[in-house]
Amino acid sequence: MLIVLAAAFGLCLGSFVNVVAWRVPRGESVNRPPSHCPRCDHELSWWENVPVASWLALAGRCHSCDGRIPVRYPLVELAGAALCALAGLHGLAALPALAVGFTTLLALSLIDLDCRRVPNRVLAVGLALSVALFVAGAAATGDWAALGRAVAGGLVGAGLLGAVHLASPGGMGMGDVKLAALCVLLLGWGGLRLVFAGLFAAFLLGAVVGVGLLVAGRAGRRTAVPFAPFLAAGTVAVVTFGPALTGLYPALG
Repeated sequence: MLIVLAAAFGLCLGSFVNVVAWRVPRGESVNRPPSHCPRCDHELSWWENVPVASWLALAGRCHSCDGRIPVRYPLVELAGAALCALAGLHGLAALPALAVGFTTLLALSLIDLDCRRVPNRVLAVGLALSVALFVAGAAATGDWAALGRAVAGGLVGAGLLGAVHLASPGGMGMGDVKLAALCVLLLGWGGLRLVFAGLFAAFLLGAVVGVGLLVAGRAGRRTAVPFAPFLAAGTVAVVTFGPALTGLYPALG
């Protein structure tokens, strides 16, 4: 039941992620004006703003101007549901922080793919909320050690990627360094061993995709590839599956 409720809440978070990913890069408020069609400015009624269901009911078109609504919108909403369901696997204490952290990573990944940047405005809010919710979770369970691991992980991860940035400023943007603080905060809650596994997974995914793009002729050696999606994917994968995988190798525990 917890996972089902988390997924339902994730649909709403995914809808908000769409708003953030569209408006923040354009310098617009995420609160006002209310949700509207970017083509004709038609303000959406409640029934036009139900995650996934409204897109299906409208056949992917605006009710006012008949303009196409990209399929990206319902896909992002479904991604929000999936991420929050994964967060629910970790129990009620960690669910709120992980849900906010995961969906913040989703928003930043979309913005990085679209604009090649990681806005401080989004990252700061997501990081602050995640920390506050982890504190609330630790207070509810008395597991202050998990909170200590999470904070320590955030410091370690930011330090490691900061060193990479200083060594090769062209290869690692400062936005990615800041994003790493959020990623390893989420990883550290489950144990410091997950911090290194998550960062390794991110670099491995980036390398595999980078080589694939080179082989396919879609990128050159100097082509800038957004790194936020790899940090996000590595983090979510290791937070979700890392504890089980490291359990297979006691030396990593």
